[in-house]
Amino acid sequence: MRIALLTYSTKPRGGVVHTLALAEAFARAGHDVTVWALARGGDTGFFRPVSADVDVRLVAVPEVDGEAVGERILRSISLLAAAFGASPALPYDVVHAQDCLTANAVGRARGYAGLWRTVHHVDAFTTPELAACHERAIALPGGLVCVSAAVAGEVRSGWGRAATVIANGVDAARFADAAASGAGEPWRARYGRYVLAVGGIEPRKGTLELVEAMAVLGRPEVPLLLAGGDTLFDYRGYRDEVFARAAALRVEPVVLGPVDDVELPGLVAGAAVFAFPSTKEGFGLAAMEALAAGVPLVTRDLPVLREVFGGAARFAEGPAGFAEQIARVLDGGGVGGDPERDPAHATVGRALAAAHTWDAAARAHLALYRRGAPGA
Repeated sequence: MRIALLTYSTKPRGGVVHTLALAEAFARAGHDVTVWALARGGDTGFFRPVSADVDVRLVAVPEVDGEAVGERILRSISLLAAAFGASPALPYDVVHAQDCLTANAVGRARGYAGLWRTVHHVDAFTTPELAACHERAIALPGGLVCVSAAVAGEVRSGWGRAATVIANGVDAARFADAAASGAGEPWRARYGRYVLAVGGIEPRKGTLELVEAMAVLGRPEVPLLLAGGDTLFDYRGYRDEVFARAAALRVEPVVLGPVDDVELPGLVAGAAVFAFPSTKEGFGLAAMEALAAGVPLVTRDLPVLREVFGGAARFAEGPAGFAEQIARVLDGGGVGGDPERDPAHATVGRALAAAHTWDAAARAHLALYRRGAPGA
C-alpha cells in the first residue's frame, strides 16, 4: 500500500511519537509510507532520526509575531492543505491524519470521505477556531480510530460514531535496555531519588496538582523533575501559576524542558517514581515507557488509565492521594531503576509494556485498511 500519515508537529509529543513509530512499522511490513508534518520554528527534521524507508514531507510554518492561537491554527491548516493538495505523490491508497489540524487540512485539500483519523483523546477547547477544528475532525472523516476503548466510548456518546480501537505500541526494549544497562545512574548521581513527570507544564498534564502533592509529601530530598514541552498553545499563564504555587509551598521543581531523545530512556529508567497526574489522556504512552523500564507508576484514577494500566499502576486522586502513593513507593526500599524495590509491580509493568508493540499496531491498522475505504 501507499500510505500517508499526517501529524501536526515535529516535536516529541505523544501523537508525533505514535506517527513515526507506526510509519516505521508499516515500512518494515513492506509498505510505501510518507509522513507529512507541520514544521515550526525553522525545524528541518523531527526530534529523532526517522528510518530511511519512510519518506518525510515537512511543511514550513514560519513564525508570525503576535499571532493569536486561533490565527495560527487556521494558517497551519491552510499551509498544509495547499502543500498536500498540490503534491504529485497523490493518490495514496490510505490517508490517515493523527490530529484535528491535519484532518482539517486533508479535508480542505481532498475531502473528508476517504480519510482515516485517529482520535487520541477528546478535548474541550475554548479557542473558537480550534473548537471548530476539533469538531470537524471527529464528525467528518470517513473512518475513525481510537487508541483506547474509553476514548471510543466518548466518541460514540458525543458524536454517535463508531471507532475502531487499536492500542498504541511502545518501544519497550529501548526503555528496558536503558534500565538494564545502568543508563539511569548518571541521572540518579545528579538528582538522587527523584519523581519524574514527562509531558511539559500544562493544565492537561496536571502539573499544578503534582506540585501540591510534592508539598504534601514533604520530602525535599526527593526532587520533582519535569520533562517535556513544545506545544501549539501558550501556557505561560499556567506556568506562572505553577511556579508561584511551588514557591509558596517551598517546592523546587527541576524543569528540564524537552529532553534529547537519546537521553530520555536513561532519565525515565533512573526515576524512583513516574508520576502521571494527567486530567485527560487517550492511552498514556510516556507512562507505558516508564513501566517498560521497571519504574513504579502512580497515575490519576481515570477510566482510560484503568483500562490501559490495570494492575500495573497505583491510582490516586488529588494531591494527598498522589503523595500517599508516592510515599508508599519510596518507602519500599531500593533506588530508582532497581526492580527489587517492587518486584511484583515491575514484573507486571514490564510484561504489559512488552505486549504493546508497534508491529502489532501496524498489523491491526493494515487489516482495517484492507477491509475497505473509510465510509464505504
